[in-house]
Amino acid sequence: MMGKLFGTDGVRGEANRYPMNAEMAFAIGQAMVYILKKTHDRPRVVIGKDTRISGYMLEGALESGITSMGGNPYMLGVLPTPGIAFIAQSMRADAGIVISASHNPYQDNGIKIFSGSGFKLSDEQEDAIEKLMISNTLHKLVPPVRDMGQAFRLDDVHGRYIVFLKNSFPRDLSIEGLKMVIDTSNGATYKVAPDTFWELGADIDVIHNNPNGININDSCGSQHTEDLKKRVLATGAAIGLAFDGDGDRLIAVDEKGREIAGDRILLICSKLLADQGKLKNNLVVGTIMSNLGLRVACEKYGFTYHAAKVGDRYVLEDMLRLGGIVGGEESGHMIFLDHHTTGDGIITALQLVACMVRTGKRLSELADLMDIYPQKLINVNVKRKPDISTVPEVMAVIEHVEKELGSDGRVLVRYSGTQNMCRVMVEGPTDAVTESYCAEIAGVIQNILGS
Repeated sequence: MMGKLFGTDGVRGEANRYPMNAEMAFAIGQAMVYILKKTHDRPRVVIGKDTRISGYMLEGALESGITSMGGNPYMLGVLPTPGIAFIAQSMRADAGIVISASHNPYQDNGIKIFSGSGFKLSDEQEDAIEKLMISNTLHKLVPPVRDMGQAFRLDDVHGRYIVFLKNSFPRDLSIEGLKMVIDTSNGATYKVAPDTFWELGADIDVIHNNPNGININDSCGSQHTEDLKKRVLATGAAIGLAFDGDGDRLIAVDEKGREIAGDRILLICSKLLADQGKLKNNLVVGTIMSNLGLRVACEKYGFTYHAAKVGDRYVLEDMLRLGGIVGGEESGHMIFLDHHTTGDGIITALQLVACMVRTGKRLSELADLMDIYPQKLINVNVKRKPDISTVPEVMAVIEHVEKELGSDGRVLVRYSGTQNMCRVMVEGPTDAVTESYCAEIAGVIQNILGS
């Protein structure tokens, strides 16, 4: 086993290939339980997955690894990532494992781990698991047969999670008859999201909710809202909700068919919390990728704005450190600590709909609370990921663009933590200027590092 396994969101890669093969999943299960056994005689671990066809293989391998080391796995089946975190916490399990590659195409899969408290493992905890796997000693640490674990399947998790979700929606508000369109991305929310809003009385129309193992995130969901926009306009819905494959992100569409992404959702929800006197420490946590408009809007409304590193774990870390209760990313990954320990797309949707009902305003009106600065993002597939500062050609074009933009924009170039990809983001005074400079930088990166 070579190289670091855990990235910004667990282990991820092409399914049935290293590191996302059965052998690796088996080893992760073994290593995690061995570490847990230092404080728990018989660790209990819940395992859930999204709808990818490779989930069956990884689920079986994890189950085998956990039982071989003396742990008891509890199989949840298909459930959104935040639902797995909730079940782990509510049943007081020792850990929760999610089998998902989130918004990635079906060919990929991943494994991420939550502690029994519902929070993702820290970098240090993941490093401990990784070191044990690399040590090649796991086969010597397995217990005798009599001390092996047993696997169980939990059948009531959907209902329990839906009750949890509905409890995040204010009891004094009603969405009875509210017309909405829901795109479940053929992913983990395909049952839970429609059932939640239907039980609350909404008039729902659901699209992309027929998973077949290979259509997850395929031209649908939070990254591809074209179908959702069309359906919202065709049906006259008040709002469209697009989730990603594992259900921890939300992108909305307003009644005019316009996409409302994470920064605007974060500002809308923060504004209502502030108006109610509930925005703790008057703090809003975004990321270095957040649009400049979010920072400007926070200043306008008197909020303290903080930019965390990209990745929901870093947003959460800074929220906890600074005493915030709301934070998120432009990608639609939002955390409402008053309701959950991790990002939850359905909870985000419920809070956004609550803002509409509470204020009596249409989503398009709420979106106008914040101006979006022209921004262009280009993802470049790369063969390798050297430190950007060590690539002279890339640094030269970045410095050139930054000099040209001056105080009228900014440049951000970073690697994806979960894919072989370099993300180039440019903000500028106009769409034309922004797109031109972004393409210029992306072109150099493609020539030097491109696959």
